[in-house]
Amino acid sequence: MLAEPRFSDRLPVHASVLIPMVMREQGLTVLLTERTQHLSSHSGQVAFPGGKADPEDASATVTALREAEEEIGLDRRFVDVLGELPIYTTGSAFIVTPVVALVRPGFAISPNPHEVADIFEVPLHFLMDPANHRRHAFEWAGQRREWLSIPYKDGPTERFIWGATAGMLRNFYRFLLD
Repeated sequence: MLAEPRFSDRLPVHASVLIPMVMREQGLTVLLTERTQHLSSHSGQVAFPGGKADPEDASATVTALREAEEEIGLDRRFVDVLGELPIYTTGSAFIVTPVVALVRPGFAISPNPHEVADIFEVPLHFLMDPANHRRHAFEWAGQRREWLSIPYKDGPTERFIWGATAGMLRNFYRFLLD
């Protein structure tokens, strides 16, 4: 029986995510998902809609839009792509292109129950406030690992945005500063 490859031994996988900023009367929000518990990678984590690039995808943007349709039913007619952020490489060998977009009101969402346990929105101003960004560090396999989190409480529901999603949000924050 073959052992599961270590993170450092995995072949790189190209992927894209959509950073969907929803235009609301009270301001922009960012639409996020909670992945189902049974997925083989990143199960239960808060994530942007997105996933692996298919060979027929013409670009990272096409991948992000296709994946958003597949995962949450977001019709691309309501999506205005603004551009791409720099590539984000994860410790699990995903090479991710974040695609930033505005989502116009009137859209409907329908989560794919195989991939998405929940869909929710967080105010952009909360995510872009560095006071809400937390740094963490630990030792693993003799190496120091660092990661970010953005804890968010929406009424009684607590969300823990961390890892690649928090890292891409931090990069977005830095991009907006420039």
